[in-house]
Amino acid sequence: MLTALVRLRGALQGAVLPLDVPGVEAERDARVAMIDQLEDYVIPRLTAIDGPLLTVVGGSTGAGKSTLVNSLIGNRVTEPGLLRPTTRSPVLVHNPADAEWFGQDRILPDLVRSDRSTGDTTTLQLVASEKVPAGLAILDAPDVDSVEEANRVLAAQLLAAADLWLFVTSAARYADQVPWDYLKKAAERSTSVAIVLDRTADDAVETVATHLARMLAARGLKDSPLFIVREGHPDEDGLLPASYVADIRGWLEALADDADARDAVVKQTLEGAIRVISARTYEIASVVEDHGKALLSLRADADRAYDRALDGISKATADGTLLRGEVLARWQEFVGTGELLKTLENKVGGLRDRLVNAVKGKPAQVERVTHAVESGLEKLLIEHAENAAEQAAGYWGSTGPGRGLLQAQDHDLDRASRQFRRDAETLVRDWQHGVLEMVRAEGADKRTTARYLAYGVNGLAVALMVVTFSATAGLSGAEVGIAGGSAVLGQKLLEAVFGDQAVRTLAERARKDLDRRVQELFASERARFTHVLDDLGVDSRSPELLRAAARRVDDLRFAAQSDSISTESV
Repeated sequence: MLTALVRLRGALQGAVLPLDVPGVEAERDARVAMIDQLEDYVIPRLTAIDGPLLTVVGGSTGAGKSTLVNSLIGNRVTEPGLLRPTTRSPVLVHNPADAEWFGQDRILPDLVRSDRSTGDTTTLQLVASEKVPAGLAILDAPDVDSVEEANRVLAAQLLAAADLWLFVTSAARYADQVPWDYLKKAAERSTSVAIVLDRTADDAVETVATHLARMLAARGLKDSPLFIVREGHPDEDGLLPASYVADIRGWLEALADDADARDAVVKQTLEGAIRVISARTYEIASVVEDHGKALLSLRADADRAYDRALDGISKATADGTLLRGEVLARWQEFVGTGELLKTLENKVGGLRDRLVNAVKGKPAQVERVTHAVESGLEKLLIEHAENAAEQAAGYWGSTGPGRGLLQAQDHDLDRASRQFRRDAETLVRDWQHGVLEMVRAEGADKRTTARYLAYGVNGLAVALMVVTFSATAGLSGAEVGIAGGSAVLGQKLLEAVFGDQAVRTLAERARKDLDRRVQELFASERARFTHVLDDLGVDSRSPELLRAAARRVDDLRFAAQSDSISTESV
């Protein structure tokens, strides 16, 4: 069982719940409480099953817990106070012979051990007293309804680590809601509980005790012992008369002296805690599973926005969209297409050998076309990056989990990244350089030909870019318009130098190179969203790991119960 519970704790620790979904705060608190109880009580108790019975004294503000503890011990070991909240750092009183059971590696391992009061909620003060019988330890906890959150959290932690609750209330506070919330949890997990009705006037004892007993019975605690401590005045040491607490002290001493009775209390509380943790684990697994589905949806939303952007860029760089406006004007200047395009519309086939003489391009004009292509392509990339970021953020913002993630970021996800413009400029320049190198390599054995010399490597590279940007590349005749005609003219210029097949190969290589670079650039933009999801640390295996760990614990519990029944029947 110990190994199974350690694995269950590991599965719970790995099951994070980072998304803002309805009810998630309660599930987060439950998960933390389950891990804490496993670490503070269940696992340490299983490794030291024969250790002293840990009795945690808890209850409402002003119920008299500290005074009761001091009176039970017969010595001032914890400080009551006139100002509320009273108790801050917990005090654990034990018999000197039991000191080894309460070391740092035992119950409540996260609390630092101290031999003096510190007023620190992260410290556990250990007090050894011969007046506490061996086999019993008493822990004075903070108020469960304290105005200070740290006290309330600590009180819950200590009660979850108890073998036995000694729950203290008073005639004035016994019907308060907060204590009953704790008692309800105790009943649900079969925690051993004894109730102390403290500070009760003689004339109110019967009425209040009767009503309190009915309330206990109605909430599944009818078998819990109910002790009455009559209203009295503590002496100068802050102690009540011994007779006031004699019944409680006698009952606790009897438990300490009776190993079987003590074991029964520990077993009842321990088995109840394990049962509830195991059952609650299945609920946590379902919530983690919902987180996984939400994450898949958010990832799909980001992918949808960026896939749409990539598709738009791919179409715009292949259908002639870029061969308009400034790019088209500069290209026409380069090739001198005023009359040439008119001739091209009527007769394309006989142009190849006359193109060299028709082209009037100069180096400065080539540079203008290159700059126009660079500017147009950069603008296209930036526009689609901005749109993708805005759409992805819009998708996320329409859901609770996505909205929470957007708000948690220290930068705006609904805009392209700050470095995107610079990266886009680098991409375009690198791609243009790659096209230039393709042309230079392809024309290595043609550098002395008249056609190659007429256009030069830069002019031919520009022509290849124009061809790459048009889906009409490879077509001819009157089927194409002005932009398409520009692409056909570029194709014919290239064919005049390299030949038909070489031009098709060059255009395909240039297209693939551009697509690859754009994919890589937008992958980093998409990653701004996907990294947010990845950094949440949600493991898709968590639901099944949780269920498998809980099933193993249940199997061992049921097997132990069957063995116990078989032994009793024999």
